[in-house]
Amino acid sequence: MWPFGRKGASGFSSSSTAQQVTEGLDGTGLTAIVTGASSGIGTETTRVLALRGVHVIMGVRNMVAAKDVKETILKEIPSAKVDALELDLSSLDSVKKFASDFKSSGLPLNILMTRVILFSGLFRNNAGIMACPFKLSADKIELQFATNHIGHFLLTNLLLDTMKKTSRETKKEGRIVNVSSEAHRFAYSEGIRFDKINDKSRYSAWGAYGQSKLANILHANELSRRLKEDGVEISANSLHPGAITTNLFRHTPINGIINVIGRLVFKNIPQGAATTCYVALHPQVKGVSGKYFSDSNVAQTTSLGTDADLAKKLWDFSLNLTK
Repeated sequence: MWPFGRKGASGFSSSSTAQQVTEGLDGTGLTAIVTGASSGIGTETTRVLALRGVHVIMGVRNMVAAKDVKETILKEIPSAKVDALELDLSSLDSVKKFASDFKSSGLPLNILMTRVILFSGLFRNNAGIMACPFKLSADKIELQFATNHIGHFLLTNLLLDTMKKTSRETKKEGRIVNVSSEAHRFAYSEGIRFDKINDKSRYSAWGAYGQSKLANILHANELSRRLKEDGVEISANSLHPGAITTNLFRHTPINGIINVIGRLVFKNIPQGAATTCYVALHPQVKGVSGKYFSDSNVAQTTSLGTDADLAKKLWDFSLNLTK
């Protein structure tokens, strides 16, 4: 458990937990989609949002794991509203089906949280991947970029009208939350390699991961700009959940070291879910958009993370890939 951390302007720090940053908040009547929700910080985010009264729809590849998560949450919180729909973010067809299934349910949508963590081939519960060997998705897009950015970009676009409708009808602010990472600092020097996305000969596992995490930030920034232009009461922000001991490091040579020292120097899962829950639910974030958060406080990105021209170019590039 990470025991250190000075409180920031929000009153919270790196040692704050998801329950602490949402203490006393009432999310009754809100509906949220959380991708990658069947393990780790996705599960804890789902549990805490449900604890605060939010109806959570888990978007997951592993429906058996999702069933277990739901049952565990209901044992602790009998009144919780938690459901699951199948979603493989590395597949554009799966994203389209998920969006169609959700819209067919007739549910409103107040919060869309796209978190990204996936491993081994089509790894962990499968909202994203980290520093894996070169591989193409089913849609012939480099897998880290496809899963960590393109799948979420398409999902957001397909559900945006539902969020706008919900915001108008309920008079409540909608919130889009992109879970990025401080690893955006490892992106290629040019930021996004638009003309070399699928170039295996120039592929760097960490450069590609950083590129996909930078894309999460740029996507939120450009989406925020467009929503403000449209006069819609929906915010879009990105965040770094913190360094957490999970299987994210399984493709790296430091995996063994991480397992040994992780409990001493990294956040635990309740702490790792804090910033996601804070940005999704806390009233301090109302009206705040186009920002990057870490440890439940506004933080700074690299200069590439605030490059408006790069964000616009990425938007157009992503639209083209998802047609």
